[in-house]
Amino acid sequence: MTQHTDNLLEMRGIEKHFGNVIALSGVSFDVRAGECHCLLGDNGAGKSTFIKTMSGVHLPSVGEMRVQGKPVKFTSPREAMAAGIATVFQDLAMIPLMSVTRNFWMGREPTLGWGPFKRFDIDKANAVTMEQMHKMGIRLREPDQAVGTLSGGERQTVAIARAVYFGAKVLILDEPTSALGVRQTANVLATIDRVRKQGIGVVFITHNVRHALAVGDRFTVLNRGKTLGTAERGAIKAEELQDLMAGGQEMASLEGSLGGTV
Repeated sequence: MTQHTDNLLEMRGIEKHFGNVIALSGVSFDVRAGECHCLLGDNGAGKSTFIKTMSGVHLPSVGEMRVQGKPVKFTSPREAMAAGIATVFQDLAMIPLMSVTRNFWMGREPTLGWGPFKRFDIDKANAVTMEQMHKMGIRLREPDQAVGTLSGGERQTVAIARAVYFGAKVLILDEPTSALGVRQTANVLATIDRVRKQGIGVVFITHNVRHALAVGDRFTVLNRGKTLGTAERGAIKAEELQDLMAGGQEMASLEGSLGGTV
């Protein structure tokens, strides 16, 4: 894998073993500032284990992770978040009956006063929430609108906006379009584009080749716990990516599709 000085996050030769089961066997991957790097794989390819290793849920059994060139060993998601690695999981971890503002600030509520007089600064929380959602192209009716009244795509955008506001340098999105209709999917892909333009590195995990090609700058295919290589945008076709996901031949066997990044 070619060395790039602007890599925000690098994974080198990552293996993850669960007893005798090898879930990841030599995965290498990186993401640069201001790019969307798509990680494609079918069910059972190892995507979930890879996400959890990248986001601090699992410690790799073998291999090295670097954040902005420095070796790291995350022992918890909190440590990964402190280093600027934010993950938006499929379940979104939101409470539908609570307001957008409460969900946006959950666990990080701004306060007024001190000691026994400390209270939730609702005016600041509401203003920031409305502003951040507007930046992402979502116009809320009101900040105390329940999250449960939003569409699936809008909920994804709340989670993305929250991660960006709280300092994500790398944003890992776990199948963000998998349960969405065409219009909502388009909105989420537009949100990914907005995030990338802010200089954040986006890792877009998906099994949908069309969604990946709509927004991706680079594409890495994961199959049976191994990465099969990385292709730049414009250097690989949808059918080739689909074949790799299904069959698992090495990407190098696709004539002229690589651009020297493996």
